[in-house]
Amino acid sequence: MIRVVESIMGASVPRRSLYGIAGAALLVASGAIHLDLYLTGYNSIPTIGWLFLLQVISAFVLAVAIPATGLRLAYASGAAFAIGTLIGYLLSLWIGLFGFTEVRTTAGIVAGIIDVAAFAVLAAGAVSGLALGQHAASQRAASHRTTSQRSTGPRLLQAIGAASVVALALLIAAVSTPRTQPAASGSTSGGNILKARQIGGVNLLTNAQGLTLYWFAPDKPGKSVCYGDCAAYWPPVAGHATAGPGVTGTIGTITRTGGSTQATYDGHPLYTYIGDHAPGQDGGNNVNLNGGLWHDVPVSGG
Repeated sequence: MIRVVESIMGASVPRRSLYGIAGAALLVASGAIHLDLYLTGYNSIPTIGWLFLLQVISAFVLAVAIPATGLRLAYASGAAFAIGTLIGYLLSLWIGLFGFTEVRTTAGIVAGIIDVAAFAVLAAGAVSGLALGQHAASQRAASHRTTSQRSTGPRLLQAIGAASVVALALLIAAVSTPRTQPAASGSTSGGNILKARQIGGVNLLTNAQGLTLYWFAPDKPGKSVCYGDCAAYWPPVAGHATAGPGVTGTIGTITRTGGSTQATYDGHPLYTYIGDHAPGQDGGNNVNLNGGLWHDVPVSGG
């Protein structure tokens, strides 16, 4: 086994191996998706923004190193990186990661599939020489290997194939059963009462359950522009809200596309944020996501 590990880590495969070319291309594709997400808002999310930037840099560096060096260690690193990126995505979907909860999006699903493919290709590339005996050194050593050693490569390829199938199945399960999103204000027995709660030394507008409410800068007077993926991250507050004691300002409603109503405060449509999991949190404040800036709503009272 020690010899097998040394073979994988220390030897190399042809620099222009199809495994290397395909794996590098997949890493570039994954990095490009994460770069686009980073530039369009994820850079403003605490911790997650830096992780996205690190993912982009690592993906591009590995994409260059793998075909340039042909080292099995580079292939193995690329495979580990791809499966690690996938695990991070699954955790953010199911339980949240560093206070951020991901939602099911086309970009996320495509990136997940690419990560599975990158893992399969690069892991196979890391052991391909063991299976195929491509190098002269491997050929000279072949006569000294035991039958068990010669079969190591095929067994590893089978294990990689099985791991890839499991990873793809977990991805399908995750995107088919996304984490339950926080309910919109007014959908529980607490009623749709807007309250003032002190958070960080400032009285902020919250829903009946104490979750911080936000307004979206790109919204127009009396009109929400947050739909689709945006509304999944920022659930609209149900309409016909009432003000709790001490909450000033004008509370109204708008009609969203599809006919549902949404509560407004001083003309701003109101939303919660899926990254806030309990009262007293305001993780969505000043976040630039889904096309614009999000702000909490200061009020008097409390």
